[in-house]
Amino acid sequence: MCGIAGYVNSNGVLSEKLVLKNMTDSIAHRGPDGEGFFLEGNVALGHRRLSIIDLSERGAQPMHSDNKRFVLTYNGEVYNFKEIRSELINLGYRFISETDSEVVLKAWQHWGKKSVNKFNGMFAFAIYDRKDGMVYLARDRYGIKPLYYANWGNCLVFGSEQKALLEHPSTKKELDKEALVEYFTFQNFFTNKTLLKGIHIVEPASIISISTKTNQITKEIYWDYQFKAALTDNKIELEEELDRLLQQAVSRQLVADVELGSYLSGGMDSGTLTALASKKLPFINTFTCGFDLRSASGLELAFDEREKAEYMSYLFKTEHYEMVLKSGDMERSLNKLSHILEEPRVGQSYPNFYAAKLASKFVKVVLSGAGGDELFGGYPWRYYRATNTKNFNEYVNQYYEFWQRLLKKEERETIFSPIWKDVKDLDLKEIFRAVYLNTDKKQDTLEDSINNSLYFEAKTFLHGLFVIEDKISMSHSLETRVPFMDNDLVEFSMSCPVSLKIRNLSEIKTMNENTVGNKQSKIFQKSNEGKQILRDVMSRYVPDEISKSEKQGFSSPDASWFKGDSIDYVNKKLKDTSAPIYNYLDFKGTNEIIDQHLNGLSNRRLFIWSLLNVNEYLDINF
Repeated sequence: MCGIAGYVNSNGVLSEKLVLKNMTDSIAHRGPDGEGFFLEGNVALGHRRLSIIDLSERGAQPMHSDNKRFVLTYNGEVYNFKEIRSELINLGYRFISETDSEVVLKAWQHWGKKSVNKFNGMFAFAIYDRKDGMVYLARDRYGIKPLYYANWGNCLVFGSEQKALLEHPSTKKELDKEALVEYFTFQNFFTNKTLLKGIHIVEPASIISISTKTNQITKEIYWDYQFKAALTDNKIELEEELDRLLQQAVSRQLVADVELGSYLSGGMDSGTLTALASKKLPFINTFTCGFDLRSASGLELAFDEREKAEYMSYLFKTEHYEMVLKSGDMERSLNKLSHILEEPRVGQSYPNFYAAKLASKFVKVVLSGAGGDELFGGYPWRYYRATNTKNFNEYVNQYYEFWQRLLKKEERETIFSPIWKDVKDLDLKEIFRAVYLNTDKKQDTLEDSINNSLYFEAKTFLHGLFVIEDKISMSHSLETRVPFMDNDLVEFSMSCPVSLKIRNLSEIKTMNENTVGNKQSKIFQKSNEGKQILRDVMSRYVPDEISKSEKQGFSSPDASWFKGDSIDYVNKKLKDTSAPIYNYLDFKGTNEIIDQHLNGLSNRRLFIWSLLNVNEYLDINF
């Protein structure tokens, strides 16, 4: 697990090591164990290494193929690399290391772009084809590992983080106003934009081809989610297969030559992964972050899951560590967190920051339960059943309304009045609709509707979670692995009948995440309706009180903190007319929404968190 960076000068200007070194130094936290550089003509590839498999110098990068034609700089883990390695050996290839990096390089040498379809894991890499004069950027199916690029005139730059791109002298640092509106609508980016104009994220499951002579780029998608009709509805057979695939996924992702641990939130996803891992690795380290709930209320009183985590630690005999977060932890971390994230995305992220900080004190690799909810319908408040139509366009119209998480249409013109003339033509609904561009738009049954919703969530919400988790964990030189995103397990989940994922399909109900008051009594009494088949299999490994428990996200009691413990902080940051956020947002309109929350008239916790985060981002960058 590493950091990569590089550039191509299409005007023939020779690459410079100092420029490349500045780029890789900016992401040294991703790879404190070593650095490497390749410079040839107008091409530069850099690498920072975090040693996980084969700690010897044989795994150093950039790495050259046997015939010297290809040069690789790579970040990630391909968990089936041993199988691919055996296949390549049978084809006549020889290996000098035990790394998956060498397997990726020689797989590309043999199969070219088609090699990515063989990789089961998480990765982002660049390969230079010296013969054809091409550089290729590739990213894993699900977008677990990030990769950014920018094409500035005669120079194309790329890197694991935007920080690396900003170290190149061709950098043009300008806020993308349309991206800002996109974020303050969805609390995410559904396009490949970032908050910096001209810098884009390489989309998941895609390959970008770059000519070293012209900097002309082409893009292609090599895979996509396909939630589809089930091949069978035999519950017993499906449960046995899911059990086998879960065990296989965890076993694959335990391969490491360094200390490995697991997050243990108190929920069933991380609990099951820990249970399975502990059978292979006795006395595994586990980590939990809880919350000080003395000023919390309503649903928030369930946010602290330390007691459940401690119980599972006892059952699985793990070496357990925990940390208690208070409102002040959000305040003191925000500046550093905004620098780490580079642009904000879905939900809170400072609890993840502290969880990674805790884990990194003891291990270099940690397992996470991310993906279980998105693949098996675990979020009852994600509106799976909120649409009730057989017309796809109507479905998009209805679903679009639910995913405007921060600002509604009627609020945007007022809030963005300082920049409205520049963004008024932005079609946010088309941005939303474009997520479905490459998928089957079948909408004949309720199951079709839910599969469309699961597709959307995997493409957008889950991707946002992965970008956040990568940057946070790697800022602590920690690798996060997500066994639920094993290729075989994902393929199974997409063909699993919706009726075995979610109970009571015929009930149409919705929930607003920002509902005021005690949401638990209104909606959450039935929040264990999702992930049914997963719950049944997990009951083999975790106690019933865990496998049958209501869904609880990893979230802090910020709705209460913002109008209680942290009210002075909110006022200091957001009641100041000179705050950088008000170069783009209207002060009066924004503060009317803030006051609604502080006075208990509405719950705008997500909006306030996003304001704080973006304000800090602007203060750091502009």
